Amino acid sequence: MPSTHEPIIQCRAAQLSDAAAIAAIYAPIVRDTCISFEVEPPDSDVVRQRIRAGAAVYPWLVAELEGVVVGYAYASKHRERAAYRWSVDVSAYVSERVRGVGIGRALYERLLKILRQQGFRAVFAGIALPNPASVRLHEAVGFTAVGVYREVGFKLGHWRDVGWWQLKLSADDAPPAEPIAFAALRPPVL
Repeated sequence: MPSTHEPIIQCRAAQLSDAAAIAAIYAPIVRDTCISFEVEPPDSDVVRQRIRAGAAVYPWLVAELEGVVVGYAYASKHRERAAYRWSVDVSAYVSERVRGVGIGRALYERLLKILRQQGFRAVFAGIALPNPASVRLHEAVGFTAVGVYREVGFKLGHWRDVGWWQLKLSADDAPPAEPIAFAALRPPVL
């Protein structure tokens, strides 16, 4: 008789020691799909540098099943100009062998809680199209489509569109406080 229990997904802050597992999850996505617009998979040293550079301000999370890292999600700066500092971009990637069991959703639910706690107002996700699984994931956690950049990237022999989805974390129109850096949260919501 098949098991009826849900897998226990543990989400936690990414550590520098997770870089190799993250690189392994990301490599086939970069190499074999148009989901990422990178063309060469970053190695674990590059991933470690990205975590180190971003995680002080923006959350990087990993998901584990039975102690093995099987997915990750992170936030990053949306744009350079100062007035954008309450907005972030997010991405999530899940190992191909465990897609469809709720890992992406678990990561995003925790990531969005942290971003709210930090005081961010708007979250954006760019999705290379077509990617119905990513669209479903983003819409399942509350994102709505806001537009498409047509033929914005060339990968795997074709011009690719990128759709943009947005989630508003706050409806408050009062002047905002400065966002709190991820490293300064005590304790972060996980």
